[in-house]
Formats: sequence, structure tokens, C-alpha cells
Amino acid sequence: MRILRLLSAAALLACAASVAAQQPPLEQQMTHQEFVDAGLNKLSSQELAALNAWLQRRGGEGSTAAIEQAREEGRREAAEQQQGRGFFSGGDNEPVESTLTGEFRGFGKGNRYTLANGQVWEQIDGASLAGVRKTDPKVTVRPGMLGAWWLQIDGYNTRAKVRRIE
Repeated sequence: MRILRLLSAAALLACAASVAAQQPPLEQQMTHQEFVDAGLNKLSSQELAALNAWLQRRGGEGSTAAIEQAREEGRREAAEQQQGRGFFSGGDNEPVESTLTGEFRGFGKGNRYTLANGQVWEQIDGASLAGVRKTDPKVTVRPGMLGAWWLQIDGYNTRAKVRRIE
């Protein structure tokens, strides 16, 4: 979907750039009959030149605005695409401090951990912490490199790699 919006912004930019290019005079853009039907044949050569100049300026102003709009849309798209990418996690990379709801019985791949703030995290690595039984323990979920997140139970050094699912 993002690529589609980026392509549409590029197409808008291309169209705006073509409008910004020097437009031929009205008499070249219209057929003779359209020119006569519009009553433009009644204009003096000076009046026709003034009308063409005004249209040229007007087209230039519209295309400048369209180009700037397309550029801004492209900037927004690029910023959205950078969220969650790159060497670090990108986007919101602040640690989450909360408590687990209910009883904690150790780490295990595939386990889901629901925090008191409503977030749900799923363990995606094989870290284990056997023999632990705690009720509503304090936890910290910290960002790591390459978009990884690590959940750690207060009082233990073992961390589990997790991903947020809710």
C-alpha cells in the first residue's frame, strides 16, 4: 500500500512537472473550431498574448503547488517506511516498564506475556528461566539492535527476545 502511494505521488510530480513546462499558446492547443466557438478569434493579438501569458503564469503557480505537495507526500511516505527499519529498531524505542498480569512460570518459546498496560508480547527465542514462580512481577521490555525487543523479569539477568502482538 505504501509503495502504491509513493508511486502515485511520483506520478503526480511527473504530471505537475509537465504542466510546469512551457505550454504552447491557446491557438495551438485548440482546434480552429474550438478557438472560434470560445470567441477567442475576436481578441486582438495583444489581448491574446496577454491571455496566453496569464495562463502560462497561472499554470506555473498551480504546478509549483502540485510539485511541493508531491514532495511533501514523498517525505511523509519515506518517514513512514523508516519506522521499524534500519540498524536500530526505529520509531518508538523507549523501554516499557510494567508488570506481568497473573503468574509467571519462566520463559519458553511461544509463551505470551500480558502486561498491566494492556500490551501482549510473544517470546520468539529459546531463552529459558526454569523454576521461577512469581505473581505480577515487574518487567522491563527494552529495544535492541535490528528491531529486536527483550523482556526481562525484575531480579533476574536472563532476557527473552519478544515481539509485540497487541
